Amino acid sequence: LIFSFSLILGTTITVSSNHWAMAWAGLEINTLAILPLISKSHHPRAIEAATKYFLTQAAASTLILFSSMTDAWHTGQWDITQLSHPMACIILTSAISMKLGLVPFHFWFPEVLQGSPMLTGLLLSTVMKFPPLTLLYMTSQSLNPVLLTTMAILSTALGGWMGLNQTQIRKILAFSSIAHLGWMAIIITYDPKLTLLNFYLYSLMTAAVFLTLNSMKVLKLNTLMTAWTKVPSMNAMLLLTLLSLAGLPPLTGFLPKWLI
Repeated sequence: LIFSFSLILGTTITVSSNHWAMAWAGLEINTLAILPLISKSHHPRAIEAATKYFLTQAAASTLILFSSMTDAWHTGQWDITQLSHPMACIILTSAISMKLGLVPFHFWFPEVLQGSPMLTGLLLSTVMKFPPLTLLYMTSQSLNPVLLTTMAILSTALGGWMGLNQTQIRKILAFSSIAHLGWMAIIITYDPKLTLLNFYLYSLMTAAVFLTLNSMKVLKLNTLMTAWTKVPSMNAMLLLTLLSLAGLPPLTGFLPKWLI
């Protein structure tokens, strides 16, 4: 209960703040609240995932603080929406892509997702992406479009390719998340509202997939192949949701990609 409450609190602080230090504090509360949820099972892989998560997020938070201090040093104000120093913009872009797991800072994400339980994995793919995306949304006017577009195209390509040779479902979903983040990052400098739409629909579909897999107790592809005999109706719905996540035309997941 405490950790869930802290998670909501950290997200709210970051999303509603105007001051860089407050945004950073919210991100830190978030990181510390999700760590016990990752390492809940006391499995060595879960502990490893929690350590990896902590190190990357701490480094990214430090970079965010560093970029905002650089900006404050040059302009004398801490307002999030008025980031103007070019060096600070570049550092901030890379820090937030590190927090989100955009290529080339994506290595931690599949590993962490693989080590966490299903429901924590759902939190990591949706709720934990919201505060950094909000920061990107608020600073979207001043970001470096070339850097962001490059990272976005790499993310979309790599997320698609690296999911192909996986047998672990959580890793496949992690690469799907990286690809979707690529779609969101590519449009944010041009039309930030589309990024938010993309994120909401992605969260909805990912939540459906994670919760279905969690109730079917499926962790690997070969268990998914034999699962249709137990719950055929749920499997049919899962198929449609996965096709929607892939972005096939008559389904919801096609809408944000089409608009982008």
